[in-house]
Parts: sequence; structure tokens; C-alpha cells
Amino acid sequence: MYFIIESGSTKSDWVLVDNKSNQSFFSTMGFNPYFHSADIIEAELKNNAEIMQVAPEIKGIYFYGAGCSSPELNAIVEEGLGRIFVNATILVEHDLLACAYATYNGQPGISCIIGTGSNSCYFDGQNLLEEVPALGYVLGDEGSGSYFGKQLLSAFLYHHLPQDIEADFIATYQLDKDLIVDRVYREPNANVFIASFMPFIAKHKENTFFSEMVYKGFKHFMQVHVCCYDNYKETEVHFVGSLSKIFEKELQRAADDLSIQITSIIQKPVIGLVNYHLQYILKSEIV
Repeated sequence: MYFIIESGSTKSDWVLVDNKSNQSFFSTMGFNPYFHSADIIEAELKNNAEIMQVAPEIKGIYFYGAGCSSPELNAIVEEGLGRIFVNATILVEHDLLACAYATYNGQPGISCIIGTGSNSCYFDGQNLLEEVPALGYVLGDEGSGSYFGKQLLSAFLYHHLPQDIEADFIATYQLDKDLIVDRVYREPNANVFIASFMPFIAKHKENTFFSEMVYKGFKHFMQVHVCCYDNYKETEVHFVGSLSKIFEKELQRAADDLSIQITSIIQKPVIGLVNYHLQYILKSEIV
């Protein structure tokens, strides 16, 4: 049996595939080696009875995660997983490769991640090109949950939110300046905390304040992460992540402004990721 895992900073989607292509789905917190140690990964998995039950039978782990961008960082995740899946061969790769695999349809394309963070790549079926770096939630992550969360929190603290939305924010979260500053600057996983306000933005997405915020953020993302590729106007462009689907209207509006042709929007890339593995990577292992 094999586990194929797509992990952002907030959550991980796990798919268990047996030798007859039967699939079972699990979820855990996200594992990002910038923020999570091998000890944290081990502890989280030990608390998941379903995963622990099948762990001894796992032959291979294919883990694609946010922050898995160097051998040193990948080794953190590999160590944490290795303590649980003692009989498995473990492969750890960047979530950008998962995005490319999940959206590949036989044609070269630009694949874009918009989740807690954001990134893009060009994939032709064999070679992956990352034209601009992912700079994280402080310097980059344009158009992502953390990007919009920062704008929401700033607007709230500066009293720039529409009055009715400000009242709803206070009633929903009971936060003030001191609590927000403490959570952002003094506690771990600030990016996940900041991105956690996306459901509130989605709740009010028809309000012009937020629809314009999201549209401008998506346009900024495309200007940085799509327009950087040669012939982007003639190339298939794919988006993965729940924000792309929830705010599809704003995404399409931004794309139209820049003459970008959106080929697909995939809310949960793990399904396409599994299909890619069954077709190209595990073909000889699965009946």
C-alpha cells in the first residue's frame, strides 16, 4: 500500500492506495518544515489512529508539501514520517510538483497554487520550471489566504472596514489589537493564523470591499507569477486550491484583464495527483 499526500501549511490530504487501486482518504494538519519539526510530525501522526493502524503495511510514501524546497528542509519531513512508516520508502517533494502533476493533461501548462501561500510553475510533462521564487507570507504569497488575511486585519485595526462588516468581525472573533499583534508576532504559525480569516472574507465576498480586494490580489498574483513565463497568453493556465474555486468570478476577471486563458480550476489537487501517480509512477506496482 502507498500513501500519496498533498500538504499545505494548514492541512494535509492523504490518499491510501492499495495494490488494486482502491483508495481511502485521510487528513491531518499541514506539515511545513519551515514551521514544523520532525517531532511535531511524529506526534501528530501518532494521534491519528486510522493512519497508525495501516502504518506498518505502507510500502511507499509520496509526500508533496509547502516549504519542502531544499534537501535540508525535506529531510525534516522525511525524518518525521520515517519514525512512523518504518517499512516505507519515503519521497518528499515540493507542493509545486504536486500542483504540476495534478493539472497535467498531456499538454505543457502553467500551474498555480493559491492556498495559505501561493506559487506557480511551468510543466511540460518532464521538466518543471519555476521562473520566480516563492518568498513566503512576509515578502510574497500574492493572492493567497495569508495575503488577504493581512489586508483584512490591517483594515480592521485601521478602522477601514465597512461598519457592518467591522461589527460582524468583532462579534465573530472577539479580537483586539493586542491579541492580534501577540498572535502574529509572538506565537508560531502566524501565516496559518492570518490565512484563517478567509472564511470570513468568503462570507462577505459579494461586498464590494472584499470582491475588489480579492480581484486586485489575484491580478497581482498573475502579474508576478504568470506573466513571467514566455508565451503565457498562448499557454494553458491551471489553478489549484479552494480560494481559486470560491472566488472564481474574481479570478476570471483578473485573468481577462491580462489576456490569460484559464484552462482549469481544481479545488482539491490530491485527486489529480493520485491519478498522475497511478498512470505514470505506480503503474507497474498497481494491478
